[in-house]
Amino acid sequence: MRAEIKELHQRLKITTVYVTHDQTEAMTMADRIVVMRDGIVEQIGTPLEIYDRPATTFVAGFIGMPPMNLLKGRIQADAPSIFRTNSGVAMPLSLRPGTADPGEELIYGIRPEQFVIADEGTPAKIVVVEPTGAETQVVARIGEENVNMLSRERIAVRPGDTIRFALRAPSEHLFLAATGRRLPGADA
Repeated sequence: MRAEIKELHQRLKITTVYVTHDQTEAMTMADRIVVMRDGIVEQIGTPLEIYDRPATTFVAGFIGMPPMNLLKGRIQADAPSIFRTNSGVAMPLSLRPGTADPGEELIYGIRPEQFVIADEGTPAKIVVVEPTGAETQVVARIGEENVNMLSRERIAVRPGDTIRFALRAPSEHLFLAATGRRLPGADA
């Protein structure tokens, strides 16, 4: 049905307003998306602009399946290329922190497909493995937090295994914990 509606829209070349709560429909059918929460516009943009640069943690957690991982913590004071989660895990930081105050609580966002298994890197304990054919979804525990990982390759891991991971760089996002808004100037 989505394909038929999209084809009709493209053939008629008319403006169409399509309202849906289904993020997959929005991403696949829209030229531009307006993401709203409680009647307030959170972000307006093309599907890929919204996916690649979410304006808020709400948008980051709503767009994408599985959604973006959101980890609270701070930029390490003595090592500005490290984000330290509240549970003590060091995550690489390739972003310039922009306007963050030293010690300010931030939220580190990372999409599930940005994790890669590596010989050296951050350890993670596998909790759940969900092979879907074309990709494998994994829930892993780092520190005290579960994160979603997504591999388009077939990976041989089982619950209970410990792996090491790295991140594709630059791939992380920073948000202000107090507001949920994307940190101004936090671009790689």
